[in-house]
Amino acid sequence: MTTSSDITISPVCDKRSMRDFLRVPEGIYRGCPQYVPDWQSDIINFFNPTKNPGLEFSDVQAFVAYRHEEAVGRIVGIINRRANERWQVKNVRFSMIEFIDDLAVSRALIAAVEQWGREQGMQKLQGPMGITDFDKEGMLVEDFHLTGALSSYYNLEYYPRHMEQLGLQKEADWLHIRINIPEEVPAKYARVAQYCREQIGLRVVKKTAHELIEGGFGHKVFQLLNEAYKPIFGYSELSHAQIDDFLHEYVPLIDLKLIPFILNDRDELVGVAVTMGSIAGGMQKAHGRMWPMGWWHMLKSLKLKTEDHTEMLLIAVRPDYQGYGVNALFFDDLIPIYNRCGFHWAETGPQLEDNVRELSQWKPLHPEFVKRRRCYYKELGIKN
Repeated sequence: MTTSSDITISPVCDKRSMRDFLRVPEGIYRGCPQYVPDWQSDIINFFNPTKNPGLEFSDVQAFVAYRHEEAVGRIVGIINRRANERWQVKNVRFSMIEFIDDLAVSRALIAAVEQWGREQGMQKLQGPMGITDFDKEGMLVEDFHLTGALSSYYNLEYYPRHMEQLGLQKEADWLHIRINIPEEVPAKYARVAQYCREQIGLRVVKKTAHELIEGGFGHKVFQLLNEAYKPIFGYSELSHAQIDDFLHEYVPLIDLKLIPFILNDRDELVGVAVTMGSIAGGMQKAHGRMWPMGWWHMLKSLKLKTEDHTEMLLIAVRPDYQGYGVNALFFDDLIPIYNRCGFHWAETGPQLEDNVRELSQWKPLHPEFVKRRRCYYKELGIKN
């Protein structure tokens, strides 16, 4: 680690500073085989009110750290007014943080968001967190040798060390779950799935893109997510406009046979699992850019399923159906499909470490808990 005092922080306010913001990770992760870049167009759209409906109720400010004229770090401050009202807090979140191994850089970045938050009347710093729970969140604190994923950040090993040195403390941890996909559905899941079908009247269905986007079923899915995730740490309910944005952006990219929906005997939606074949390798080859050849690498990952694993992005069950073994229906449906697709293993998105019910459901699949990631916090009255 090096330390220096010749660091300046500039807010992102024009095309040049946005270009520097986008390029910061390139130098940090050059030659790092585990790093999976974001699409640069997605990052640009994050700051565009016409592209990001979350800005209707959130304030954001990006900063770049420079040493002389070289961009050596970046960060985004976020104030989600809806989440603050929901949880009765005054939090400023930080997100998209990247920095070289120089404590002066990370200190200056955190201080910039602290100051910006204080100016808006905030009392606590929290992150990494995005506007919504579907944005990437949490800083990796273990398993830096494992390749990143679509749904979560990868960062280098020195990142959490900097957070601790700057006085930030643990607020919450998430874990990812890895499983080897069995050739057959485990007997316990098969029995419970049969019980759910015969005794509770549940069934698994698949939907078309038209039904999800134009037919209104997609909004039912997100209404379920809002209901199921409402008590979860930091969750911010999605607006109608945000739901439309998610549906139009992501449904065309996903193989819908990998998304089981569970209906009850009244045709009400009571559960959904969103999974997809991994595209991490395609994103690495694309280097975050669609042109000139990024589109081709992504097409191969999405359509030809050139990767050997799947990402289980989320599972949600309506609260009044939780605890009845509904999740067994997901496994009963997906395991045969995964085998036909040639997937050998699967990894979930981040799961809160204290969500015992969620974590225990994986036991018949002999899960491995990996990639612990952390949300840090700091009271803004505390300075270093």
